[in-house]
Amino acid sequence: MDKEKHDITFPTKDGVFNMRVGAIILRDDKVLMVRNNRDSYYYSVGGRVKLQETLEEAIIRECFEETKVHFEVDRLVYIHENFFPVQSGTYGETQFHEIAFFYLMKSNEVEVECESYTSDGIEERLEWLPISNLQDAFLFPEFFKSELACLPAEIKHIVTVEEKRT
Repeated sequence: MDKEKHDITFPTKDGVFNMRVGAIILRDDKVLMVRNNRDSYYYSVGGRVKLQETLEEAIIRECFEETKVHFEVDRLVYIHENFFPVQSGTYGETQFHEIAFFYLMKSNEVEVECESYTSDGIEERLEWLPISNLQDAFLFPEFFKSELACLPAEIKHIVTVEEKRT
C-alpha cells in the first residue's frame, strides 16, 4: 500500500467523518486490545482505511503496523456506525461520525509486539484482556463487552450514539 495515500477521514462544518477497520484477535479466551499513556481507555487493534484501499487490505496492514505479525482475515463480524464527541486532538473539539468494520482475524500463536503510535505520536502498547472480565474494562467499542463472548454467525450492524467520552 502506498504510504502517500490519504486516510478516509475528513472534516466538515458539522464534524469529522472517519472510516475505520478494527481487528478481533482472540487467544485463550482473551482479546488483544491497545492502550496508550494519554487515554484512559482500551481500543481495538486497527485504524483508518486509506483511499483506494480495500477493507481487508486495511485491516491486514493495520494489524501488521501495530503487532508486527501478518494476520489473515477470517471474516467480517460487525459494521459499527459510531457517533461520538472528541474534546481534543488533530481536529480539536468536534463531533465524529465513524463507520467501522470489525474483522475476526485467524488464530495466530506468534507473539505480538507493539511498535506503533497514535496519529499524534503517542506510543501504544498491546494487552490481552480476558473476555470474561470485559464488563470491568473501560474500552471502545463498548459492544465488545457483551458481543465477544459469543460472536454472531452473520454480520451484525451496531449503531452507537455517544454523548460524552472522557
